[in-house]
Amino acid sequence: MKIHALRLLPGSDLKKSLLLLAKEQNLKAAFILTCVGSLEEAAIRMAGAGEVKQFSDKLEILSLNGTFSMRGGHFHITASDKNGRVFGGHLMEGCMIYTTAEIVIGEAPGMEFRRAEDIETGYKELKITPLSDHSKE
Repeated sequence: MKIHALRLLPGSDLKKSLLLLAKEQNLKAAFILTCVGSLEEAAIRMAGAGEVKQFSDKLEILSLNGTFSMRGGHFHITASDKNGRVFGGHLMEGCMIYTTAEIVIGEAPGMEFRRAEDIETGYKELKITPLSDHSKE
C-alpha cells in the first residue's frame, strides 16, 4: 500500500480537493484512512434524501470515509456542531474548510476503482478492476 498525506487550507472545497489530488497523482484505487479538521460550510446529502442539506456554521470533521480514483469517488462524512450534535451523510461539493483538514489516503496497488451505473440501485456504484502487469508501469 502506498500512503499519501494532504493538508487542506482554509477555503478549500473538501470533495473537489480530493478528486483533484486523484487526478494530479494518477490515483487508480484510493481510500481515506483518516481525516480530522473543520468546516465553515457543508453540503451533505442525508440517507435516502434527494436534496442536499446546507450548513453554514463551524463544524468539526469527526470522520471521512470513501473510495475514489482519478475517475471519481464516493465519500461519507460525519461532523459535529458547537452543541455536540453529530450528523453525517454523503459528502457533496461545497464542504469548505474552516481551519484545516488533515487527510491520510491509502492507495491499493494492482487494482483500479471505477464507477458504473447500477440498474438495481440507480446510482453509479463501485467497480473494482484488477490491473494487468503492463498497466501497473
